Amino acid sequence: MALDSAKKQEIIAKYGRGENDTGSPEVQIALLTERIKYLTDHLKTNKKDHSSRLGLLKLVGQRRRLMRYLRKKDYDRFVTIKEALGIRN
Repeated sequence: MALDSAKKQEIIAKYGRGENDTGSPEVQIALLTERIKYLTDHLKTNKKDHSSRLGLLKLVGQRRRLMRYLRKKDYDRFVTIKEALGIRN
C-alpha cells in the first residue's frame, strides 16, 4: 500500500528544502524509509508474501543508492538525514 497523501505531505514538509521540494535526496530517502517500515511490519504478519519481500528488497536497494549519492555530494546532509531517520548505514 502506498503512503496516503497527508503522510506524504508531512514528510515533504519536514525534510524538504522548500514547500514543493519532492525531488531532493532527503525527501526521497524519507519517503522510501516510511514505505520500508510499512512493508517490514506487513511481512512480520504475512511471512509467505514473497512478492512484497522482493518489493522491500528493491526499496532498500534504491534507498542505499540514494544514500551513497548523498554521501558523495554533501556529507553533512548525509549525516543529518541518517541520524534523523535512524538509518544504520
